[in-house]
Formats: sequence, structure tokens, C-alpha cells
Amino acid sequence: MSVERSWYVLRTQLKREKLAAANLRQLEGVEAFLPRLRYLKTTRRGRVWWVEPLFPGYLLAKFSLEEMGRVVSYSPGVSRIISFGNKVPEVPEAFVEGLKEQVAKLEAEDDEIVVNWKVDLGDEVEVAEGPFKGMEGKVIELRPGSERVSLLLEFLGEEKPVEVSLFSLILADHDIPEGWKGI
Repeated sequence: MSVERSWYVLRTQLKREKLAAANLRQLEGVEAFLPRLRYLKTTRRGRVWWVEPLFPGYLLAKFSLEEMGRVVSYSPGVSRIISFGNKVPEVPEAFVEGLKEQVAKLEAEDDEIVVNWKVDLGDEVEVAEGPFKGMEGKVIELRPGSERVSLLLEFLGEEKPVEVSLFSLILADHDIPEGWKGI
């Protein structure tokens, strides 16, 4: 008698999503799905391609909870199966299939996804490219339609307003939490 397999959300160990998915795929009766996103990110070295999980710290797995629940939860890289009290919610098959289709479509089209944070007036930022590379300033005006911002930069002993591309900005060092530097 075979118990029906369903999709579940698994919490992974920190930065171990790919390892957990690989280990789960080696188990008979377990299917793992780790949707990942490839995008351009502006850094001090310029724009670089990054690949990260769509849901950091989580992945989806299809298995029989009764037969494989214990094996899955003790698999290397897996922290636990997500539950609410004694209830382990199932992820609808249609949701997972739709997500798989969207991920496959993005990969097939080789779409470029540019990820930037929301910039607000007064934010301290650093310019990552162009003639003002390495300079820090404060956002004084937003032009979302043209993807440009005005910064107040200090150079030649004075503060001057300068217009730059939104995509050339990164967070200033003093805005980055200590544990995140170098990531």
C-alpha cells in the first residue's frame, strides 16, 4: 500500500539550500524543488551576476510524510519540515507546477532581472560605477520614471548635487549590518 506524496515546505540550514536539495534528490521517493533566481546586482566591482534561492532558507519537497518525514527532516542541510503546531501544511500541486513553469520560462528566455532596493530621500548611498565611483552621498531627489536620482556629494571641498543612475548605487558601508559585510 503506497501512501500519497504531497509537497511540503522545508526550512534549510543557513545558506545550505542547494546542499539540502541535492541530498533530498538522492532519496528514493523524494522530489526536491529549489527555485533560484539569476539576477544582476550592483556591487563595488560593478554589475555582477548572482544566483540565489527565490525563497532564501526554504525549499519545496514532494514526499510521503508518513513514510519519509523522519528521513527528510534529518537529511543533511535540512533544518525541519515547516509545521504549525501539530499540522504540517501541504503546498498545492498547482502552485508548485505554476512556479516550475515560471522558473523554466525565465531560464528559457534568459531574461535579465535587475534587483535593487527601494531608495528613499535622505538615504546614504555609495556610487558603484561611473566617474563618481566610490563616493558616498545622500539622496536628495528621486526620478523613478527615468531611473535617476540626485545625490548630494562632497567633492572639491563643497557639497554638490549630482544626478546618477539608480542602478549605479549600493548601500553605504555604515548602513550595512556588520555580519553582512563581504557577502
